[in-house]
Amino acid sequence: MLFNSFEFLIFLPIVFILYWFVFKQLRYQNILIVIASYVFYGWWDKTFLLLIALTTICSYASGLLIKKYRETNTNKILTPKAITTINIIINIGILFVFKYFNFFAESFTELLKYFGATPDKITLKLILPVGISFYTFQALSYTIDIYRKKLEPSENIVDFFAFISFFPQLVAGPIERATNLLPQFQKPRKFDYALAVDGLRQMLWGFFKKLVVADNCADVVEQIFTESNAGGFRMLFGGIVFAFQIYCDFSGYSDIAIGTAKLFGIKLMRNFNIPYFSRSVGEFWQRWHISLMTWFRDYIYFPLAGSRKGNFKTVLNSLIVFLISGLWHGANWTFVFWGLYNGILISIQRFLPIKKHKDVVASNSIFPNIKEVLQMGVTFFLIVLGWIIFRSDNITMAFNYITRIFTIPDFNLSVILWAKKVSFFIALTIAAEWLQRKKKHVLDIEPKGILKYHATRIALYAAIFATIFYFSGKIQTFIYFQF
Repeated sequence: MLFNSFEFLIFLPIVFILYWFVFKQLRYQNILIVIASYVFYGWWDKTFLLLIALTTICSYASGLLIKKYRETNTNKILTPKAITTINIIINIGILFVFKYFNFFAESFTELLKYFGATPDKITLKLILPVGISFYTFQALSYTIDIYRKKLEPSENIVDFFAFISFFPQLVAGPIERATNLLPQFQKPRKFDYALAVDGLRQMLWGFFKKLVVADNCADVVEQIFTESNAGGFRMLFGGIVFAFQIYCDFSGYSDIAIGTAKLFGIKLMRNFNIPYFSRSVGEFWQRWHISLMTWFRDYIYFPLAGSRKGNFKTVLNSLIVFLISGLWHGANWTFVFWGLYNGILISIQRFLPIKKHKDVVASNSIFPNIKEVLQMGVTFFLIVLGWIIFRSDNITMAFNYITRIFTIPDFNLSVILWAKKVSFFIALTIAAEWLQRKKKHVLDIEPKGILKYHATRIALYAAIFATIFYFSGKIQTFIYFQF
């Protein structure tokens, strides 16, 4: 079920009413969450409910078994480490079969053909389950945290099913940790009017970013990326528009997910923190898809020794993390090269004489200074080049696209006027997020100045709603559903 669908418009109020006014006891609220989440996920394909149930049961059982055999310490085979390893293999195995088997099989076949062999093509006719990468990583972190003794296993299977399948963040995150989300399903929740209202505001801004900005950007991006004779500036403009398409699409989803969770008294982690105001690539990756990047940091980078073993090991660990990150995003060599590209940028940055600067987000200045603008501009340009690789169908397309930016002179700015609606809404988003950069979301508004009046704030929300109604683009599925 899509957030931007008529079905969700009906689904959400029904679940909300049942949750707060019918099933008031904790146990029944959690049962309702599980049922609603499975209805939400099964709206695409009921078959895949078996996969998420299998992942949930395996992870739930592994937690209990780790605790049991850690306490008894009598079984030399079923050790906590062995149980954790088995659960990781099961979950990664499922993810590999559905997401990566065909990719690696086809790549291996092409490699053999390169050396003169003529192997038969072996592929599986499988559909990629929506959100499998997200809920798999969420389940894995639970088992690993229990193994590391950072968490006690859940004994209530309903609570655990709710943790894995919670519908607002099920298919595109944030990728929650059990240490944050699971305890919220284990204690009674009371309706918090202020939290619910804040959730509605965050949802409204999320829908604006998705429907008005991202969906309108999609048409411009599609047209420019399929052109074969465009000049350099037009191609660069296409890359910039895609940067805002993917940002507003994904962060818009996160805002809707986090806001929806607040309606049910659940607080999810922040997933984006105005990344395009970053002054270095390293800072960008601290602000973009925070739940995934902190997952890689805690479960891959740190176990590899992080930055504790010298520069060479640090660079190698960074490259490994970003290569895995690229592959996580999809079974295509463009994603692998995109990950490698960002890993190289991070590694180069480590050796540059860059002084630690004051967080521009914490600044009280109305406008950034020239130095800050240049730093943000260079960082954004490097990120845009990466997004071009990410968006391209193959490496050749990415290479040709980027080559045209640097080799085909074109200073015709008319493309901005050609896409004036998109340009305007991108500029509006930048301005709004800069002015509200210290807040958790743009519509987290302090009642002061002209906005201290309730009527003024209502008028603002009504204007955003009207903008969504009149200026939404052609409905597009969320980009990150494919991952």
